[in-house]
Amino acid sequence: MRPFLGIICLCLIGWSLPAAAAEKRCGWYGNPAPGDMLLTDRDGDWWITGGGEGAYAKGLDNVPQMSDRGFIATGVPGSGRGFNCACLTVETNARTQRITRVISGQILPLAQCRNDRSLPSPS
Repeated sequence: MRPFLGIICLCLIGWSLPAAAAEKRCGWYGNPAPGDMLLTDRDGDWWITGGGEGAYAKGLDNVPQMSDRGFIATGVPGSGRGFNCACLTVETNARTQRITRVISGQILPLAQCRNDRSLPSPS
C-alpha cells in the first residue's frame, strides 16, 4: 500500500509545479537576417527564431507585425531587415537566451527604446 501512496504523492506534486512564468521584455525587436527574429533588451539578445539553431518559439502568430513607422532599416534597402521598438510578453529559457513562447506583443514608439539607457544601440 505504501508504494502506491508514494506514487499518488509524486503525481500530486508534479501537478502542482508551476508552469513557466510569463515575463514582459521590452527593447529592440527585429529581423537582422533571413529566418532570424530577436528581441534585444537590457539582458541581451533573446532569439525568437533562428539564431544559428533554427529553433522557433511557440506562439509566433502572437508577435507584433513590424511597423513602417519607427522602423530602423539595416542592410540592403528594401530587404525588410531592421528593428522596431517593442514589448513582448514571453516565456524564456534563460540558459539558452531563447524565447520559447510568445504570448503577446506591441510595437512602441522609437523614443521609448532610444531613451532607455539600459538598451544597446540596435545592430
